[in-house]
Amino acid sequence: MGMSVSQKMLALMACSSLLTACGGGGEDNNAPNNGGTTPPSASLLRCTDNIAPLIITTSSSIRFQTESTYTAGQSSAIIANIPNRDSQNLSFRWQQMDGQNIELVSQNSPVLAFDIPAAGSYRFSLHVTGNNLDVTGEIAINADATSIEALNVRQDHQVVEGNNVSLRLGQQSGLSAANISWCVASGPDLMVDISDPLRPLFTAPAVSQDTLTRLKVNANINENQLNDDVFVLTTAAPAISSSYFDTPVAGTHAYRATSPYANVLSNCVYSNQLNDSCTINQLPLIGQTSNDLNRETILNRVLVSHDWMGDNFAAFLTQLDPNSDFARLLQSVTAIVISYDIRPSFYWVVTGAIYLDPNDLWLTPIQRDTINEAPDYRSNFGNELNFMMPWRYVKNNQYASLSVPATARAYRTLAQINPDLASLLYHELAHANDFFPRSVHNSLTGPRLLDDYRRRNASKSLISDEVSKSYPLMSTEMSGLANISFLGGVANNLQKAYQPSDVSTFFSTDIASDFYAYSTTREDTAMLFEEAMMSYRYQILRDVAVTNKPAVLTADTLLIDWGQRGRIADDSLENRAALVIDEILPELNGISVIESLPEPVAMTQGQNWRQALAISPANIRLKSLNNAAVNDIAPRFEPELRLSGDRHRHPHQ
Repeated sequence: MGMSVSQKMLALMACSSLLTACGGGGEDNNAPNNGGTTPPSASLLRCTDNIAPLIITTSSSIRFQTESTYTAGQSSAIIANIPNRDSQNLSFRWQQMDGQNIELVSQNSPVLAFDIPAAGSYRFSLHVTGNNLDVTGEIAINADATSIEALNVRQDHQVVEGNNVSLRLGQQSGLSAANISWCVASGPDLMVDISDPLRPLFTAPAVSQDTLTRLKVNANINENQLNDDVFVLTTAAPAISSSYFDTPVAGTHAYRATSPYANVLSNCVYSNQLNDSCTINQLPLIGQTSNDLNRETILNRVLVSHDWMGDNFAAFLTQLDPNSDFARLLQSVTAIVISYDIRPSFYWVVTGAIYLDPNDLWLTPIQRDTINEAPDYRSNFGNELNFMMPWRYVKNNQYASLSVPATARAYRTLAQINPDLASLLYHELAHANDFFPRSVHNSLTGPRLLDDYRRRNASKSLISDEVSKSYPLMSTEMSGLANISFLGGVANNLQKAYQPSDVSTFFSTDIASDFYAYSTTREDTAMLFEEAMMSYRYQILRDVAVTNKPAVLTADTLLIDWGQRGRIADDSLENRAALVIDEILPELNGISVIESLPEPVAMTQGQNWRQALAISPANIRLKSLNNAAVNDIAPRFEPELRLSGDRHRHPHQ
């Protein structure tokens, strides 16, 4: 569970056993190294050439800093501040007043970042509120025509001291930058990882007041020497007092400013000052206040770092939840947190909230620009084992997910993010409903959800407890291997000697839907629910296989020893999957759901992972007529290779 939740918090949660249900999507920003490779960093050189200073303009009591020139097609910024006041505890709201329409994605930040669509004049207004403060100002800029060849660094933004920061040097279509070099033009010294010069990474420095850093990049394109600069405003923050969130978290705000919970959301679920769980009276589960599935009731519990995240989540709930599955499942959370520094997604019983990686929500390139790219330096857990277990979601013999490299300036539709977002939500909300299904909402006594969890856990009353009691996983070998691959255990000589054929026998003769199910009983339940619902609602089937472990991992080098598509419909899994569905979504009939799913399709031993993509009969269809349509997606890019458990993170990691 990483994002900016610290290693100490993760260790605390692992030791307390409060977070056995913690899984998600995306990659981890701040995971402990655990034997992985630390990214190389060095003190970035100071720039030696002169750079045009920012232009300062005062409007009312707001001071604007603008660039000396603006050019169409360039990533640009306007930076605002109130003299003698830091931006912490101030609220910002930008609006465009004049000029060709610009997509604004940082309206709530002191740094207004944007791409200028065309040459011309533009005017913006800014409303700033805070303690004894309510002011409005305006600023106008002029943009020149597009330069034929230019560097473009994305994206100017604001971060909290100690946050991870990533920048990206965009590549022009058909042109590549060479001899790339970075320097600090102004602001504090920085330790920067430039091992990938197109994506510098650093940690925002500790500051005593809001501090602006300006970085410059130089490069050659077509033998022309070009440069660009980018601004990062590091904002001071109160001293961290939380034993839970004890490394800096991003600034967030209630997506609905008029929400009755607007003033408590951040403090209760995403704060460096969170020292104890909020009570049920302060922040109850959504289903404890209303069970009418009203979308606005749900959106009143959304906390975001950028408004576009809430906009896209709201559009998903409104347009792509025809059966109200997610509206029902969301009754069992206190809040939905979506922030640029959350990676991977997870559910946390301490707050009762789910935390979503916005990488599953962006629709436009500039929305994606706001998401931190700091990579997950994954552990070497399981590096002494001799097998791999890849997975993927497939529809009509094609990948169901749209894979888009970070280097591509691509747009996505709601239908195209649906497979990844739906599977993510089914998984995380399975955890929430495992802990607090709607059937127990009226009997929760608190005073905190954590107190109710402890009582339910002690009495083995969770849904996952019932599943593991009635239909336990039997393979001690797979459990041992999962302890190594997902929990950091040390492999013994016998485990190191297991070949793919051994693992195929262990796994295929047991009743788990995925290798990750052996990590905890909570994940077993979540994996069953996720796979069943993706097949039932979307005709999207999950592939799982046992393969060799080649030196270079690709879809061509992974050779299948055993594999199956749609394993959730295997007869041996039917009763346990049906039990999970009945308990989490009693509106459905679990057995009927599972029996309506297509029979599993076996993969051919010896084929590679790519060849096994097209194994479904052309006429395979769900027998149920109760399914939401999903657009067929033909990926434009080679999809990434996924390995069991890579969307999920355990507390200690």
